[in-house]
Parts: sequence; C-alpha cells; structure tokens
Amino acid sequence: MPSIGHVMVGMAAGRLQARQRKELVGSMLLFSVVSMLPDADAIGFKLGVPYGAPFGHRGAMHSLAMAVILAVALGLAARLARRPALRVGLVAFAALALHDLCDAVTNGGLGVALWWPFSNERIFLPWRPLPVAPIGLNGMLAPRGLRVMAAELIVFAPFLLYALVPRRGVRAPEASQPAVR
Repeated sequence: MPSIGHVMVGMAAGRLQARQRKELVGSMLLFSVVSMLPDADAIGFKLGVPYGAPFGHRGAMHSLAMAVILAVALGLAARLARRPALRVGLVAFAALALHDLCDAVTNGGLGVALWWPFSNERIFLPWRPLPVAPIGLNGMLAPRGLRVMAAELIVFAPFLLYALVPRRGVRAPEASQPAVR
C-alpha cells in the first residue's frame, strides 16, 4: 500500500491523541511518521535482504509483536517528555497495527508476517480490496501508481476527514471581554 493511506491513518491517530488545538499539527506529523514505520523494512531491498526473509519487506517490522515493541518505546519516550504515556502508546499501537492489517488486505505481494516471531508465515486477510502499490517513487508516479493512490484516497477518506474537519463544540479561546453586570 502506498504511503498516502498510512499518512491519512497517522493524521487521524494524531488528531485522536492531541489534547489541545496547539498540539494538533505536531501530533499529526508525528503519528504519520509512526504509521509509516513498518515500511522502514523496504531499506532491506537496497541491502540485499530478500523480500521473503524474516526481516524482508512486510516481515518482522509488519508484525503485531513489533507494533507492541514500538508502541511501548513511544510510550516511554512520551513519559520522558512528560506527555501522556499510556495514551501515546495505545494510539501508536493502533496506528502501527492498522498499517499491518491494511497491508494484509492488499491484492499483491507475499503477505504480512503478522505473527512474527511465533511464525514467519506471510498471510493475507480473506478480504483483499486494496490494490498493492508499486515500490519506489518511479513506480508510484507511473499511471498504475497514481491509480493506486487515487483508490486509497477514496478508501481512506474517512480518516482524512476525521483528521481535518473541525470538531464541533471546540472553540478557540475568546479575547478577554469585560464582565457583564
């Protein structure tokens, strides 16, 4: 799946995690990066790691165990930064696990090592509506890649809308006004 869907999930996660309006943009940026972390394993292609290897693309980094490990690390980092550690950790886990599940509903590739380290088996979920994205910038900018991104924009639009549509009932602080007597 191209990064566009993962970014939209991350933006929604960032909005969910942000407690105040002033935190919103930073939180959306942070969780967009968090949501894409499992795809850091694509670096393995340049290092000669075979796609189907345990640490190849969609391998260990795409497992629920790794989502737990990364979420705990982010929660601990939040605690050090005097942020709500449990909330950050839970939202991070949700964003990371959703990345794994989204990749498991694509229609191509070798599947996702969702149960690593207990199993190296790559799996797909029974329902596979998302087209698999080409790997690399050249592939993403080709006609097929652009069609995949357009499909994801439609599928993940609810996440984007949640992230960007202003909340009802939340008001900006008003300027100080004289007390009414």
